[in-house]
Amino acid sequence: MDLLLILTYAAICWTVFKVFRIPVNQWTLATAVLGGVFLIGALLLLMSYNHPYSSDGRIYFTSTPVIPVVGGQVIEVPVVANTPLEKGDVLFRIDPRPYQFAVDQKKAALAEAKQNVLQLKAALEGADAAVTGAISSRDRAQQSYTRVQQSNDNAAASGRSGVYSELEVDNRRGIYLTAEATLDTAKAQASQARLAYESEINGVNPTVARLQAELENAQFELDQTTVRAPGHGFVTQVFLRPGMMANPLPLRPVMVFINDEDRMLAAAFIQNSLQRVRAGDEAEVAFRAVPGKIFKARVKQIIDVMAQGQLQPTGALLDPLSPERLQAGQTLAQIEITERMDGYQLPGGVVAEVAVYTDHWHHVAILRKVLLRMSSWMNYVFLEH
Repeated sequence: MDLLLILTYAAICWTVFKVFRIPVNQWTLATAVLGGVFLIGALLLLMSYNHPYSSDGRIYFTSTPVIPVVGGQVIEVPVVANTPLEKGDVLFRIDPRPYQFAVDQKKAALAEAKQNVLQLKAALEGADAAVTGAISSRDRAQQSYTRVQQSNDNAAASGRSGVYSELEVDNRRGIYLTAEATLDTAKAQASQARLAYESEINGVNPTVARLQAELENAQFELDQTTVRAPGHGFVTQVFLRPGMMANPLPLRPVMVFINDEDRMLAAAFIQNSLQRVRAGDEAEVAFRAVPGKIFKARVKQIIDVMAQGQLQPTGALLDPLSPERLQAGQTLAQIEITERMDGYQLPGGVVAEVAVYTDHWHHVAILRKVLLRMSSWMNYVFLEH
């Protein structure tokens, strides 16, 4: 921009000298040079502070490395490179058979576990029935022992000999105690059967719950054998082919997905002009890829951080003299183009020149607009490398 301004001033001086036939001597040249220094310097200062310009504008986009969740042999790659995709479109498929086998195994194990729950229920019912039978046996043995003992006690009180012998009384007492022990055993077994059957996690048998979770995980892995587009965009440079192995390694993506939804135009400005720039200010954009065309735009937002001030947890202390912090750094402003861009081919990453026009010294903005258009016209002149 400053070079264009100097060249313009030099052209004006040459024209003035020629038209008005001003003699060329040390005084006229000194006047022209000093006048140009002060005039151009003042204009540059006013423009730089009130209507900042950046030659470092660029369309940024995000890319998603496509890494499969599960590993296996690729059997199909239906995606076509550089073709628009919607969220959920198939990128490629991994051989699902090993994961289908795992799902079938988990389903069989889950069915077996549910059958075991029914068996536990039946065992509990049998244990409860055994307790009921043991109570009946204990009660009969107790009544028999009590009747024999009571008869002998009544006979002894009347002065008569006992109706039952001591051996028979002891036998009846032994039968009663055995029935009591059998009842305790039946109760313990019933309690154990009840614990096994009624043990639950969120209302589900623990074994069933575990196998259900394993089945869902196996089903998830089976579903992940079909890798789908994470959003609206496209994949580029597709080198994956059927027969290759795709593994879930973080540093080995098999494709790169380009997101269309996250594109933005951002321009880097020096810190000196930040106090004048506000969100909503008018802006103009000149793309190198579109010579001679100026796009109307506005400042959408000023990104409130710079890379030079970033701190991350590491094993080293902060070093203010490190190379990445010695530079002052530039701040990014997100620019929103207000014109339709359908008729122009502007891939992600193209560079642009951006001028922002604030409300201060708005008359000087005319000069900035002229210089931006001159710079845009110069984009017609280029050499192929």
